[in-house]
Amino acid sequence: MNHSMPTHYELRFQSLFCSGRGYAFPCDPQGHVDLANLSKRARDNYLYARTVVGREFAWPTVQLSALH
Repeated sequence: MNHSMPTHYELRFQSLFCSGRGYAFPCDPQGHVDLANLSKRARDNYLYARTVVGREFAWPTVQLSALH
């Protein structure tokens, strides 16, 4: 019997200028974000963050989510 907790991932966009600031979005282990399950505001933030990678945000990384 497997008693492990489900694993949750997030795609994180870290600010290039303000340490500790950025965006995080739920994703699968490959970093795919399900836009249909995001709120309008979260979807807008996700699309914005993708657009400004390299100018305002670092390339996104997939990390284990702190929210379980």
